[in-house]
Amino acid sequence: MIGLDTNVLVRYIVRDDARQAAAATRLIEARCKAKDPGTITLVVACELVWVLARGYEYDRSAIAGLLRRILSAEDLRVERSELAWQALNLYEEGKADFSDYVIGLCNREEKADITCTFDRRAKGCGLFQVLGA
Repeated sequence: MIGLDTNVLVRYIVRDDARQAAAATRLIEARCKAKDPGTITLVVACELVWVLARGYEYDRSAIAGLLRRILSAEDLRVERSELAWQALNLYEEGKADFSDYVIGLCNREEKADITCTFDRRAKGCGLFQVLGA
């Protein structure tokens, strides 16, 4: 099993550097199989969303679709996939960043009553208390 870093996934998806995209494609297609999937941590998933949104101006819908494909892929395994699915569903419905929902869900799993934040985009989600709102 291999772990995949954010930059490898970005090159594979965006293909903005021909040499690195080719290397990422060879690696993923040769080493990531249903019986031996490539591992994607929650940190990498959060970074991927951030890079695609901020660096490449992907919209929420495109990012959500991509995350759905990654989470559904047999040749990839996302760490704590059930939590990642929950965060994705909240991301599609809400306004906060994917990473915010991951944080809120992780805190809830750790028995936190609420996650306190200054991020007004998290308002209305039962995971967060927005300070100063």
